[in-house]
Order: sequence, then C-alpha cells, then structure tokens
Amino acid sequence: MANFKTLDDVDVSGKRVLVRVDLNVPMKDGPKGPQVSDITRIERIAPTIHEISDKGGRVILLAHFDRPKGHIVAEMSLAKVVSTLSEVLGKPVAFGTDCVGPMAEAAIMAMEAGDILLLENTRFNAGEETNNPVFAEALAANGDLFVNDAFSAAHRAHASTEGITHKLEAVAGRTMQAELEALESALGSPKHPVVAVVGGAKVSTKLDLLSNLVTKVDTLVIGGGMANTFLAAQGIEVGKSLCEHDLADTARAILAEAETQNCTIILPVDVVVAKEFAANAPSTIKTLDDIPADGMILDAGPNTVSVINQVFDAAETLVWNGPLGAFEMEPFDRATVETAQQAAKRAKRGKLIFVAGGGDTVAAMNHAGVSDDLTYISTAGGAFLEWMEGKELPGVAALKK
Repeated sequence: MANFKTLDDVDVSGKRVLVRVDLNVPMKDGPKGPQVSDITRIERIAPTIHEISDKGGRVILLAHFDRPKGHIVAEMSLAKVVSTLSEVLGKPVAFGTDCVGPMAEAAIMAMEAGDILLLENTRFNAGEETNNPVFAEALAANGDLFVNDAFSAAHRAHASTEGITHKLEAVAGRTMQAELEALESALGSPKHPVVAVVGGAKVSTKLDLLSNLVTKVDTLVIGGGMANTFLAAQGIEVGKSLCEHDLADTARAILAEAETQNCTIILPVDVVVAKEFAANAPSTIKTLDDIPADGMILDAGPNTVSVINQVFDAAETLVWNGPLGAFEMEPFDRATVETAQQAAKRAKRGKLIFVAGGGDTVAAMNHAGVSDDLTYISTAGGAFLEWMEGKELPGVAALKK
C-alpha cells in the first residue's frame, strides 16, 4: 500500500520499538485464575513482534485491556496475558508494571536487542482515551520508533494510537499492513462487480454503512433481522419477526438511493419461519405473501440462497458484514453457511476477493468452516464497520506518508 509506511521503510536494529497491539482478548476462569480463552488476536500480532525481535529491535508492547476509565483496576491488568503471549510467541516476555514513568523506564533499560516487553494497560492512565498530548509525549519518550499493529483500535483517536504519531516516526506493522491492503482491494480500488453482504439484527445500527455501500457496490445483499425492516417497508406482512417498523421511510429512502446509484439490492424472496426463537424449533419455508401473523422469520429460504449464490458466482469482489439469519441456532444457520461456503470455494480458487469482518461475522465464518479460505478475515469490530461506512480512521490516517 503505497501511501503507508511499513516495516520495510525503517531500520529497527538496536532501536526501542514501541508496538501498539490489540491484547483485549477474551478471558475465562481457569485452575490458576483467569486465562486467555481465544488466542486469535495474539497469533495475528506474532509476525510483527518476531520480525522486529529477529532484526535486533527491542520490542516494547503497548496495549489496552477492558475499560478501566483512567483508573488502576487490578483485574484489568495485562499481567494475566503475559504467559499466553510468551507461549504463542515461543519467547520470554517481560512485564512492566506501568506504561510510562520510572517503572516503564527501568524495565526498558534492562532490555537487550531482540527482547520483548509488555507494558501495563494504557487505559490505566486518564490521558489515553482523551488523547492527552502530555501522556502521548510520555509514551513516546520510551521509544525511537512507533509501529501500529492494532487496526481494531484504529477508529479511536487515543494517545497510544494517534497522539504518539506526532512525536515519533510511525509505520504500520504486518497485521495492520495486511488489513489495509485487504480493505483497499475490497472497497478502495476493487475489481468489479463488487458485492456486499450486510446482515444482523437492526437497520438502525448500520444506517451509515448501508448509505455508503449503495454508492460503492454493484449489488447489496441484505439479510438477518434488517431484511425484515426492508420487506415491511415494501408492504409485506412479517408477523412477529424482529423488525424496526419505525424505520420504514429510511428503508425506502435507501432503496430509492440504490436505484439512483445503479446498485441492485437483494432481499429474501422466500423465508424460514418458526413460532419460537429457539434451536430446532419447528419451521417451514414460506413465500413472502404467506408469512403467518404468529410467525417469525429466522432465516432466508432456499430460493434466496440460490439467488445469492448466482450473484457470488458473477462477482470479482465480496465484502461481508453480518449473518443472513439466526446462524447461532440450527436450522436457521443454513442460508449463512451455504452462501459463505459457495463464496469461499471461489475465493480458494483465486476467482474472488472475499473480505469479511465484525464479531458476529467472524463467528459465522468459523461456524461455516470457511475462515481459512477467505482472502482476509478482519477481527476488528468497530474499526471494520467504520471503515465500511467510509469514515477516516484516526489511527490509520496517522500512518500516511
């Protein structure tokens, strides 16, 4: 990505390299206290850490954990992540009990070339979330170079993501670089036809997203509870389905704008209906004119799946955010699974650029068994969504050459 500096543009040897990473990982109680329950985010940052360490840089990791709101909260200490981090990296990781000041300085002074040090939760300091320049200066004082490898925190203008870039030379780490390159190929300068899938429960949470996408993509597939709102806006009776009836005018406005922009919107043509929201609840496939008053739409039907798969077969680029139905419960996972598998087959053969992201989406792709076949899967929730909405992310803007 030409307009961003990466590790290729700097010499890290002998330098104190401050690396912003995402260690806001899920925890569960284990026999020896809380332990990391999902190492995906740690695996993602390993290549950047290894590269800097192998080239003789001193790797100083900056990260936040949870929301201590500027106070020291013992159970939100990053100390409990150190052993898992060390295991995944296959190297010892030291821990600094503060991220600035004498404790941090002493821990850094003790480092040798190639060593790895994790500093304490940046959010223990009130200056982090307010992007306080004095705190940013204190962070920067501990490094010679700044590497941002936390795309998932890039939508926030915090001291350790944006403020610090005004004090030190800043480059993208390998995970950040991969994310930015994938996103550029998906919506920045994509190969057409471009298709976007937007699913999930509510239109209200994705208004900016839908409004941006109809100006960018050739076809927009709308699924999940959101589709019900669009169907109802067109006069279809959706029974007891999840639906934001008060957003009917908004839905119609998005449909009208799509027409102006030559963007085809795909909504379900048939649906899977049940009387209760529960796994394996008795269900039937219904056409749109036959949805019972006491029924709930919980998935798209087989004819809809065929339509979506035909669209995927003609696409060059696919961006996916949100499931097509209640994918956590069988049999209401079928539309999500079958369409994801169809797209993944083409991506695996190099016929489709397929980028997906957002919390539910990652879970849905894992459930469909296709995560390894995608071109790129983003673990960033809010940042991925804001990028899809066309917003500039402060942590990314700060890395531009």
